[in-house]
Amino acid sequence: MTMPKEDTKTTRALQGLENNSSSVRLQAALAVGTTPDPGFIRKLVERCAVEPEFYVREMLTWALTRHTAAMTVPVLLDEVRSDRAQARSQALHTLSKIGDRQAWPAITPALLSDADDEVARSAWRAAVVLVPEGEEYALALVLATQLGRGERETQLSLSRALIALGAVMLPALGAATTDPDPRVRAHAIATERLWRDPDAGFEFAIEEAKRIVALGGAGDEGR
Repeated sequence: MTMPKEDTKTTRALQGLENNSSSVRLQAALAVGTTPDPGFIRKLVERCAVEPEFYVREMLTWALTRHTAAMTVPVLLDEVRSDRAQARSQALHTLSKIGDRQAWPAITPALLSDADDEVARSAWRAAVVLVPEGEEYALALVLATQLGRGERETQLSLSRALIALGAVMLPALGAATTDPDPRVRAHAIATERLWRDPDAGFEFAIEEAKRIVALGGAGDEGR
């Protein structure tokens, strides 16, 4: 008995997603996204959790966005509770790309302060996309608790998330410029300066902020 052509094509695509060659996996994800099929959703999500190549993960995310949100979002919401950090990170990243605000309740304070930097960064990006109107200030307060965290890339991600919220985040940022922790103060001052002068660049802003903190100053200086 021969398999229908559609079944053969589906089987080939599913096998391709697990091929040893990253280029084959990329092509398989492209094929799945080009011809969306609800039967692929769970497999795409599962693959996101283990795929080692960034550009393949991006294609997997794109393939998921090609399916209806009503079918993808529930699966992704299960994934944000995974024990695997990459699974949480990629699910959050995909939710930010889909932009369905029904996913907002899943963006918990625990995810926004996740011990894994990649998960936290994905949660910050998802949060500013999904936050309902009127809840931006509350989100800014939670994000501000992460100021001073991590290395430059992580700090820049947080600064961008706060800035994306608009002026509503300024009170939370202002409070952080007087925090006892010099790393928090410097990050807050740098973010404030980037808000006021986006062309300054994060490197310049953070080095200038460190100088101000070392001299005992606060974010109000130089305005």
